Amino acid sequence: MVSPVNTSFAPRGRAFSAAAALGLVLALTSCTGDDDGTGIVVTTNILGDVTREIVGDEAEITVLMKPGADPHSFGISAREAAILENADLVVHNGLGLEEGIARNVAAAEEAGVPTLEVAAEVDPLPYTSDADEGSPDPHFWTDPVRMLTAVDLITEHVVAEVDGVDAEAVRAGAESYAAEIEELDGWMSDEFGSLPAESRRLVTDHHVFGYLADRYDFEVIGAVVPGGTTLASPSSSDLKDLSDAVAEAGVSAVFSDSSQPDRLVTVMAEEAGVDIEVIPLHSESLSAEGEGAATYLEMMRANTEAITDGLRVG
Repeated sequence: MVSPVNTSFAPRGRAFSAAAALGLVLALTSCTGDDDGTGIVVTTNILGDVTREIVGDEAEITVLMKPGADPHSFGISAREAAILENADLVVHNGLGLEEGIARNVAAAEEAGVPTLEVAAEVDPLPYTSDADEGSPDPHFWTDPVRMLTAVDLITEHVVAEVDGVDAEAVRAGAESYAAEIEELDGWMSDEFGSLPAESRRLVTDHHVFGYLADRYDFEVIGAVVPGGTTLASPSSSDLKDLSDAVAEAGVSAVFSDSSQPDRLVTVMAEEAGVDIEVIPLHSESLSAEGEGAATYLEMMRANTEAITDGLRVG
């Protein structure tokens, strides 16, 4: 038999429930940082670092991609998806890079969240590999000059879309950071300029350095994975063709992303029948703090030094 409700406690119970509900609303509001959105959400950690340098403490920034992750395959939790769909602004690389969360970004756009697809707005280059020839290449960040354009784009979208930010402070942060990128570009030009033209030949695990090659006059001999995504796999004929090209070009080093196993690169080097060093680069993801590529500027300097040292003759 069900016991009757003690009605003498009902008013007190209703008062407690109302207070609890009010507390929950206030807690949720304080967590978001404003009444409507969850601040700025950035998909990749490279663009996350750049956005933080621009914005500083003017807005809350959530970066979805963890250090060392692969931008082509990383995924997000249900909680992170909810943050994405309630953001004031979503900054994403785009052009197919974030394959694992493309549907989440699309859902945010459909929900009316302002989004910025950075790669599509920086005069993207087409892939030159057979697998993706003609498609736009999303790996623009290897060219610091295009990153300067990205800084301008992010700055103006933050000022226009995120309530409560100090526009002058954001633009001042962008100006200061842009000066550092300009300095980086000059330094990279000098470093790569120390290599003779015949040494500026790149072989990588997949096609990721097209913009760097275009900016600093490198020739891309090929890539182990004949496309722009790490999710593809090379055939035995792909490996044979590339190893033949490497042997003919006399390349002294091949470069593999630090987040990817270098087994296929090593196999290709062995196929070529020549002495080739396999050198890891931080090409698509920042590292954890203290691991040599925790910021965009640090990553670009580390890669420049690794490429220059690897290709220098003698």
